[in-house]
Amino acid sequence: MLYFSRWKTTLIWLAVLAGVVFAFPNILSKQQADSLPEWVPSKQLTLGLDLQGGSYMLLQVEREDIIKDRLTTTVDDVRRLLREEGIGYTGLSGTGQMVQVRIRDDARVEEAKEILAELSQPVNSGLFGGGTVAEATVEEMQPGQLRILLTDDGITYRVSSAVAQSIEVVRKRIDELGTTEPIIQRQGADRILVQVPGLDDPERLKNLLNQTAKLAFRMVDTSMPVQEAIQGRPPANSEVLYTTDDPPIPYLVQRTVLVSGENLVDAQAGYDQRTNEPIVSFRFDSKGGQRFGQATTQFVGLPFAIVLDDQVVSAPVIREPILGGTGQISGNFDVQSANDLAILLRAGALPATLTVIEERTVGPGLGADSVAAGEIAGIIGAVLVLAFMFVAYGMLGFIANLALIANVFMIIAILTMLGATLTLPGIAGIVLTVGMAVDSNVLIYERIREEHRAGRSLIQAIDAGFSKAFATILDANVTTLIAAIILFYLGTGPVRGFAITLAVGIVTTVFTAFTFTRWMVAEWVRRRRPKNMPRGALDAIIRDFNFRFMKIRRFTFVASAVLSLASMALFATINMNYGIDFKGGSMIEVQAKDGNADIGDIRAKLSELNLGDIQVQEFGSPREVLIRVQAQGGGENAEQTVITLVRGELEGDYDIRRVEVVGPTVSGELAQAGTIAVIASLLAILVYIWFRFEWQFALGAIIATVHDVVLTIGIFVISGIEFNLSSIAAVLTIVGYSLNDTVVVYDRVRENLRRYKKLPLTSLLDLSINQMLPRTILTSVTTLLALLALFIFGGEVIRSFTFAMIFGVVVGTYSSIFIAAPVLILFKLRADNFRVGMDVDSEAETVPEGADQSRV
Repeated sequence: MLYFSRWKTTLIWLAVLAGVVFAFPNILSKQQADSLPEWVPSKQLTLGLDLQGGSYMLLQVEREDIIKDRLTTTVDDVRRLLREEGIGYTGLSGTGQMVQVRIRDDARVEEAKEILAELSQPVNSGLFGGGTVAEATVEEMQPGQLRILLTDDGITYRVSSAVAQSIEVVRKRIDELGTTEPIIQRQGADRILVQVPGLDDPERLKNLLNQTAKLAFRMVDTSMPVQEAIQGRPPANSEVLYTTDDPPIPYLVQRTVLVSGENLVDAQAGYDQRTNEPIVSFRFDSKGGQRFGQATTQFVGLPFAIVLDDQVVSAPVIREPILGGTGQISGNFDVQSANDLAILLRAGALPATLTVIEERTVGPGLGADSVAAGEIAGIIGAVLVLAFMFVAYGMLGFIANLALIANVFMIIAILTMLGATLTLPGIAGIVLTVGMAVDSNVLIYERIREEHRAGRSLIQAIDAGFSKAFATILDANVTTLIAAIILFYLGTGPVRGFAITLAVGIVTTVFTAFTFTRWMVAEWVRRRRPKNMPRGALDAIIRDFNFRFMKIRRFTFVASAVLSLASMALFATINMNYGIDFKGGSMIEVQAKDGNADIGDIRAKLSELNLGDIQVQEFGSPREVLIRVQAQGGGENAEQTVITLVRGELEGDYDIRRVEVVGPTVSGELAQAGTIAVIASLLAILVYIWFRFEWQFALGAIIATVHDVVLTIGIFVISGIEFNLSSIAAVLTIVGYSLNDTVVVYDRVRENLRRYKKLPLTSLLDLSINQMLPRTILTSVTTLLALLALFIFGGEVIRSFTFAMIFGVVVGTYSSIFIAAPVLILFKLRADNFRVGMDVDSEAETVPEGADQSRV
C-alpha cells in the first residue's frame, strides 16, 4: 500500500528525526557537546582504544599463588592449633595441596584430629549454588600420621574471592591516576578485564597493576652477617631479601611481621625537610599505631626493614620510639615512583599476583591518525556510493541516497544510546553497511522495474515491488545478522564492536527500506504522478541479460574444485601468516622521532636481545616500523619482558605508538573461539535456510559458502597477509555477504519454481540468475566502492581486513552464480516436489520469453 496515514507518517519522521538529534552531538567537539542545553541530547559515542589511545589488559589471578598462600596459612594454623593444646608433633610440612604432620603421642591422635577438624569446617560461598564449600579435609594416612588436603573447590572459592577483592584494589589504583571512564570487570572465573582510554603512560599503569603491594615492617636479623647467611644456611625464622638498588643489597630479615600494610589508613608522597628528597609518609590505624609504637620502643638502636613484595625498600635504624602512628619511607625515589608507591599503599594489597596475559596499547597519536583515516575513508566511500546510486537510478537513486543518509544517522544514534564503543573495525562496519544497505533499495527498484515492464501501471508496480521484495530482503539480511550475532558472542574487543555496528546497520537498513524509502516514493508518486520509471545512466548497460550460465557449470565446478583443493593443500603445507592473536608473541609499532626509521639499525639492536625470531618491516610510511617478536615459551611474564627490553632499546629514538602482547593461554583460546565462530555461524545459517527453503537450497548455500571461506583462506596463504582476529571478522562477514547474495538468487529460483512448473531446471536457473543480475552487479559495485575507499584511505591497521572483504565480495558474487545455483541441479531439485504454499500468478504455466525450453 502506498497510502500512509497521518500517524504513520508522523512516526516515520519522528524516528528519522530522533536519529538525527541523537547522532548530531557526535559531529561536535566534547566541549561543544557539553555546552548544549540540558534538554538537548548531548551524549557522544565512546571511542575505542584504537581511536583515542589507551590500554586494554587482561589480567589473570595466579591460582598457584592462591594455593601457595593457602598452604602456608594452613601450616601456620596446624602449628598454632596443636601448640595451643600442648600436643607434640614432628615433621610438619606442606607440598602441593597437602600438609602432613606426625603426632608424637599415639594416645592424642584422635584429640589432634578433632582439633584440626576446625580446618575442614564448611564456609559460605557464592559459588556452587550459593551453598557451602569445605576448604580442606583431614584424614589419618598411617597411625599417627595426619594429612590435611586442600580441596579443589576450596581453592576455586579462594580464587573467586581473590578476583572480587582484586577488582576493588585495581579500581582504587586506577582511580588514583585520574583517568576518565575506565572499565574494570570480571571476565570468567579468574580474570579481570581492564580498559583505560586516553592513557598517556601505559607502562606506568602496568607497573601499578603488576605489583601485589604487600607491605610489612620486619626486624633485620643481626645474629649473623648477611654474607654468611647467603653462603651457608640462614636461621630458621629469617630469610635473605634484596633491595631494588642496582646492584641489589642483601639483608637478613626476620620472617615475623611487626606491622603489616593492612593497618595503613593513608599514604602520601612528599619531600624530606632535611634532604629535600622524595619520600612517602604513612599513617596507621589505632591498632597498627600501637603495634608500631611498641616495636620501635622495644628495638631502639636496631635496624628494621620496610618490605614491599619481598623486596627491601629501606632499612633504617630505630633512633627513638615512634609513638604517633606515623612515619615515612625513604629510598631511591623520584617524584613519580614516590607517587606510585603512595597510590599502591592507599589502594591496599592485592591478594595474589595479577599476570598480564593479553595487552593491547595504542598511543594517543596513532588513535588520532586512525580517526582521521576512518573519517576520510567513510566520506570518500559514502560519496562514491551516493554518486553511483544517483547515476544508476536517477530520481529513485536520489531517494535511496536520502534513505542511506538517514540510515547512517540512525546507526550512529542507536550506537550512542546503547553506550557502544566505536572502534576502527566499527568504522569499517559502518562503511560496509553503507555499501550493503544499497542492496535493499536495489532489490526493491529492480522488482518495481520488472513489474512495470510486465504490464502493470507504475503505482501497481511500486506497490508490488515493495511487497514482493520484502521476503527476499528479510531472508538475505537475517543470514548476515546471524553471522553478526555469533561474531558478537564469540568475539572480543574491537571484533565485538564490528559485530554490533553490523547488526545495528542491518536492522536500520530494513527499517529505512520499508518505511522511509517507501514513504518518499509514495510522496514522489503523489506529487509528480509519473507514468514511467525514471531512467538512469546505467539502464542501457545492465538490462535484459540472457546469459547461459548453466552451460559452463561443469567448467566452473572443476575450476572451483581445483582452486579449493589447492587452497587446502597450501594451508596444510605452507600454512598462513598467523598474527600474534593465534600464535602468541608481541607486536610493537614505532615511529621515528626525527626523519625516517632505520630498519637495519632496529633489527641489529633487537637481535642482540636474544628474543628469537624478530620481524621488522616498514608499516604505512618510511617513519613507521612494525616489529613482531615470536612467543617466548617462558610463560605469560616472558612476553611482558619482551616489551620492556624493546622499549629500553628504542624509546630514545622512537615513539611507541602501539603495543599488542598475547600470551600462550589467550592465543590458544582465541584460535579455538575463531574456529568455533565460523563453524557455528555456518550451522546456524544452514538451519535457517533449511527452515525457510528446501534441504537442497540449504546444502547448496553451505557448499557455496564453504567454497568462499576455503578460497579466502587460500588467498591469505598465497598473499602472506597476516591472519588475525580482524581476519576472523572478515571471514564471518564474507559468510554473511555470500549467503546474502545466494539467498537473493535462491528466492527468485523458488518463486520461478512456483510460476514456471514445466520449465527445465537449467533454463529456470539461467532465467532466475539473469533476472537478478542487475541487482547483483549494482550491489557488488556499491559494496566494492565502499571497501576500496576503506582499503586505500582507511590506514594500514585495517588494510588486511578490507583486502579480505574485497576478495570475499568478488568470490561471493561468483559462487552465488556458478556454485550455489548449479548445485541445485546436482541435488535433482524438482518443481513437483516443491512446497507450493502460496498462490501463483495467472502466468504460472507461461514460458518466459528468451528462456531455453530444452529438457535436461
